Amino acid sequence: MPRIASLVIALIAVSLSTLANAAELSADLQKGLQESPYVYIQSTRKGGALGKAAEIWFLYANGAVYVGTKPDSWRAKRIKWGRPQARLAVGKQDGPSFKASGAIVKEPETEKLMLETYAKKYPGAWSKYETSFRDGFKDGSRVLIKYTPEGDNRQ
Repeated sequence: MPRIASLVIALIAVSLSTLANAAELSADLQKGLQESPYVYIQSTRKGGALGKAAEIWFLYANGAVYVGTKPDSWRAKRIKWGRPQARLAVGKQDGPSFKASGAIVKEPETEKLMLETYAKKYPGAWSKYETSFRDGFKDGSRVLIKYTPEGDNRQ
């Protein structure tokens, strides 16, 4: 019984730590993420400066921004190299922005939600990219990145 109690306490501590690291976004940022077709991601370069903003399709779910990208993209490489910090601008390069921490995740339910959302959100272009997303998540030629807001993002 003491082992189970220790395990439960450890799980609660990890959960609380994760919640403490996540930052709440302002109402304006949340609205923008619900309405905008694109985010612009600047990942952190080796010297600490932010890279060029890259426009990308995204899914906003459960307080995080998800993108599907190739594993050799700069944003994925920089996460693998231990530089997960990024700046995400909403709607346009100089739009409202927030700091976030990226992680490559394997979340089949989120991948499924992304595919369903993209079909509705990007109807004109989805047929061109659907196969590369669907097959890419299965064969590893596409990875899912989760950007969790950090710091004070209540602009």
